[in-house]
Amino acid sequence: MITYAQQNSEEQTDAPPQAVDDHIAPAPRVSVQAFCETVETAAAVQSAGEDRRLAKAHLKIQMGGMAAAIEAYRSAPTPNVIILETEGRSDILAGLDQLATVCDAGTRVVVIGRVNDVTLYRELVRRGVSDYVIAPAHAIDVVRAVCNLFSAPEAKAVGRVVAVVGAKGGVGASTIAHNIAWAIARDLALDSVVADLDLAFGTAGLNYNQDPAQGIADAVFSPDRVDTAFVDRLLSKCTDHLSLLAAPATLDKVYDFGAEAFDAIFDTLRTTMPCIVLDVPHQWSGWTKRALIAADDILIVAAPDLANLRNAKNMFDLLKASRPNDRAPLYCLNQVGVPKRPEIAAGEFAKAIESPPIAAIPFDPQIFGSAANNGQMIAEISANHRAVEMFLQMAQRLTGRGETKKPRGSFLSPLLEKLRSK
Repeated sequence: MITYAQQNSEEQTDAPPQAVDDHIAPAPRVSVQAFCETVETAAAVQSAGEDRRLAKAHLKIQMGGMAAAIEAYRSAPTPNVIILETEGRSDILAGLDQLATVCDAGTRVVVIGRVNDVTLYRELVRRGVSDYVIAPAHAIDVVRAVCNLFSAPEAKAVGRVVAVVGAKGGVGASTIAHNIAWAIARDLALDSVVADLDLAFGTAGLNYNQDPAQGIADAVFSPDRVDTAFVDRLLSKCTDHLSLLAAPATLDKVYDFGAEAFDAIFDTLRTTMPCIVLDVPHQWSGWTKRALIAADDILIVAAPDLANLRNAKNMFDLLKASRPNDRAPLYCLNQVGVPKRPEIAAGEFAKAIESPPIAAIPFDPQIFGSAANNGQMIAEISANHRAVEMFLQMAQRLTGRGETKKPRGSFLSPLLEKLRSK
């Protein structure tokens, strides 16, 4: 993807761009070396290197621009990606011609320049430049430029990861996650998988009325075997568009993991599923923090009490600070309106977190209890329940899809309409 056309159509400003809902696939393990002319660009590249999508890339930054790059590669191999900042038009073309004499085949070049001209852009493309970013470059511009080099237009889209976590235990975060995934699959017609990460006590198998012989534990305890075929065998089919990577929910093992224990599983799921919903247990460890920060979107589920407010704010602030180039986490209130229970109003949550909840799901023990005991979703128990519409709205927000799947009319529809009119 070339960013020139996009940037040329928008007025350039010095203010950093706001986080937008464009899905940028993470970069693989590649080496990236940047040669900057200005400290501002160097700072932007440094900030980009701290972004979650470049977590696997090895980034090195040097000053000196084009001249420094040419000198450096006279006696050293070139990396996977070179980022070059240059000041003038003539410097770019002449410098690239010299760089080509010392550049290894397969190395991709991203140029950051201040000349906004389509003729120059065509000359750069003719010389093999992969991308041209117009200065001043911000961190998200660098992230997008590098990541898009490894996300070819003809390649299958990398899956979007949505992480759902409770601000406190027992707030119903798993129920919310499973119903949102159901809405994504049924109403948005998007192939999805639910990964139940609570290996000891996970409820996804119960909620979807599934009892698979294998699940996520088989993958996390055999990281060397994890590939597309292996993970496909572990998936349990719930509906046409929804699959489950179930937790064993047994206590015969102790589930202590390192921070990177689930990386291979998530990476593999991204290559095969458009949407991955992570049911993250309420605990704070290296791998849960890593899973949340690495997700494309985050939903925090909280009950309307003081402990939930404190925890939700702490999680919201940390995740927002850890993901400066992403949309801020979202949160919803659950179990709202318990009789005779004092509650903190949604407005107080919004004031403390500085963001309103995207939904306030009413307390309805009859419907939610029946769904849980029957292994069904709320939409299956009561299709017109107001929580069903909330789950759909949250599914749309979290996936960036605003339109629902339109029901297919049968060939009898016109006749039925005439009969109704009579």
